[in-house]
Amino acid sequence: MSRDNRRNSVDGRGGSHQGNGRVSLSELSDEDLVTSHLEGRPGAFQELFNRYRDRLVHFITRKTGDPDRAQDLVQEAFIRVTRHLHRFDTSKKFSTWVYTIASNLSKNELRNRSRSPLVLFQKLTSNWDDDHRPLQFEDVTMQPDDLYRKRFLQQLVEETVQELPEHHQLVFRLRELEGKSYEEIAEITGVNLGTVKSRLHRARNSFAQRIEHSLN
Repeated sequence: MSRDNRRNSVDGRGGSHQGNGRVSLSELSDEDLVTSHLEGRPGAFQELFNRYRDRLVHFITRKTGDPDRAQDLVQEAFIRVTRHLHRFDTSKKFSTWVYTIASNLSKNELRNRSRSPLVLFQKLTSNWDDDHRPLQFEDVTMQPDDLYRKRFLQQLVEETVQELPEHHQLVFRLRELEGKSYEEIAEITGVNLGTVKSRLHRARNSFAQRIEHSLN
């Protein structure tokens, strides 16, 4: 059946073929469902949503790594579809359009995450056990807004470190801000290696609790 004939057969009911030649929603193409919805056929938009919901949740989850957030973004994607459906060119593929919307929402989600000071901090501290890696706050390749956020975080880190007990401050600064090894810290502070590690563990925990409270 041609697209024009299908459109002429659309009325307000789904289900199987009717005796008067009406076509079920499930047998309509995506593009015909768009037309059916715009012409007022009940259930047409729900059919579209049902066709793509699970696929888009999977698609966004793979991009963002967050299945719960993916559910929300799929809802947002279809809200956008609803707003702009009257301008959709039915000579184009609906699937391409809706996946483009979902992809853009995923990119926005990741961009917003990367700009969160808490996420920046989590990235900076994700490998605290590496001997050679002090916290890094500057990167010449960064955009001005990113540099501003990093500098804000740097100031917050400094203020938070100052709240730690003095013996915790010292080992934290030497290890996390200057990148000294455990052996170097033991030599500088005059305490044994076990004490260095114990103090550093406590300093990290205290620091993380304090800074997370400041960022939330």
